[in-house]
Amino acid sequence: MPKKSHNVLAMGLVSFFNDIGSEMIFPLLPLFITITLGAPVALLGLIEGVAESTAALMKLGSGTLSDRLGKRKIIVVSGYTLSAITKPFFSIATTWQHVLAVRFTDRIGKGMRDAPRDALLAASVKDGKRGGPFGFLQAMDRGGAILGTLIATALLAMAFTYRQIFLLAFIPSVISALIALAFIREIRHAPLKRLELPWKNHFCGELHKFLVVAGIFNVANFSYAFYLLRAQQAGLAIVFIPLIYLLYTVCYAVASYPAGKLSDMIGRKKVIGLGYLVFAVTAAGFATTTNVTFLWPFFVLYGIQLALTDSVSRAFISDMVEDKKRASALGAYHMTIGLAAFPASLIAGFVWDSFGSATTFSLSAGLAIAALLLLFTVKGKVR
Repeated sequence: MPKKSHNVLAMGLVSFFNDIGSEMIFPLLPLFITITLGAPVALLGLIEGVAESTAALMKLGSGTLSDRLGKRKIIVVSGYTLSAITKPFFSIATTWQHVLAVRFTDRIGKGMRDAPRDALLAASVKDGKRGGPFGFLQAMDRGGAILGTLIATALLAMAFTYRQIFLLAFIPSVISALIALAFIREIRHAPLKRLELPWKNHFCGELHKFLVVAGIFNVANFSYAFYLLRAQQAGLAIVFIPLIYLLYTVCYAVASYPAGKLSDMIGRKKVIGLGYLVFAVTAAGFATTTNVTFLWPFFVLYGIQLALTDSVSRAFISDMVEDKKRASALGAYHMTIGLAAFPASLIAGFVWDSFGSATTFSLSAGLAIAALLLLFTVKGKVR
């Protein structure tokens, strides 16, 4: 198999197994934190915000380092390995501070791998054809999330505790790291001659504008943990929480590849804009719906909007810059959305505790519309 197509498949498998392990933990973590450990929702927001902001800063650093070295694989493998090693420590956490420390370390691993991995994937496919492979990667990622959620649900039904499930999540995570080590192949590029940071004259102005737009949208798009809590608030039994999470994940997975291919055909910005609009409708639905039955369709839309925005945004950025600067650009993007996650989760937790869930989701919808309007000012492919 040619090196480039080999990489697309290998990275898909790595993401698949990694997300089996992750999704055996993360859908249950909000309940573990707020019910088992007794922490308030605001502290859940703090944990999620610190975790994602940590990953964001690491993504910028790892992306820039990758461009400077002219190497991707070693950083990618190290990131997946660190994330795998942290998984068993969730099972022995006894306070929210312990969870914060483990989540912090896990996100360091994620931050190390994502920008170099995306740059390596972009180098493995032709210009103008990146939407499909990025969508495939996201579909495999979400496919692993589906299987991980099903495993967690089955284990809950068999009376396994949260801690026991967290411990078992170590197995697929280790498999993911081993596949990355054995099968991902390096595609070398000319290293940058000097360290250049994205706030210098390093990238095109259109990329900077898109980073602002993406930042605003991701302040609106706070952690999925709040969506699960909203479902529980509306009356959904705890045993069904993983299933409603599964619904959104299936929709995310199924729609990811078609969304990427659609962006190859009609343009990235149109697909991203559609995703912003779908998200605004979803947030408005969560704000106004009190019957849990009617929340299920909005979880469908929640998954679809992620498919329309996540991988397509990364393909959009990959098109804007040359290969030797690509990991830095993707790292800047990942940093932007990750740093946005910190105020997003903190604001969501504060507004939820102070004014209720309806106000939280209404604010989210308004910010998404603002991001959609600003997106129209960003031009397409420029190098």
